Amino acid sequence: MNYLAHLYLAQDSDESIIGNLLGDFIKGSLENIENREIARGITTHRKVDLYTDRHEKIIESKRLISQKRKRFAGIIIDVSFDHFLSRNWSLYSESELKDFISDIYTTLTNHKNLLPPKLQMFLPRMIEEDWLGSYIHLDGIGLTLDRISRRIARRFKRGSVLHGAVEEIESNYTTLEENFKEFFPDVIKFVDEQG
Repeated sequence: MNYLAHLYLAQDSDESIIGNLLGDFIKGSLENIENREIARGITTHRKVDLYTDRHEKIIESKRLISQKRKRFAGIIIDVSFDHFLSRNWSLYSESELKDFISDIYTTLTNHKNLLPPKLQMFLPRMIEEDWLGSYIHLDGIGLTLDRISRRIARRFKRGSVLHGAVEEIESNYTTLEENFKEFFPDVIKFVDEQG
């Protein structure tokens, strides 16, 4: 899953929110992380990623992606599921999506010193362009996938077939949304059982 879902699944504390976001930025051992609640959030993020990768609805969803982009199917599904979470927010939360996102941006800004340099660098842009809020629109998902595509292209010094991948979501929209609605209650239950 992508940022919004991980943030939704965090415990109701600033440290848990930060940790659940940092799961994509911090690799390896967590021994050097002094704040145990942040470390616990990172651990939750990692467990959710493992659970997600093995879930039948995720596997089914990845099979929908064209051969051209099969290598990036996991990324495409992760980002698309943030879109479906945004679109169906009221099924999972009593708070308004815009209020939740505003609280997340405030938390990250207030604790910027706890974020890795890379995240500190793009946080102002993330807030200004409202990345989390943009997930509700397919155009926003398209921009997110294209940003990821550019990062991949820079890293591997070649073009990326991930560019324009929003068409994979558009052409499988109804099935992906159904898969999301079957998957997401399972991951919520999984996180609740983790304590």
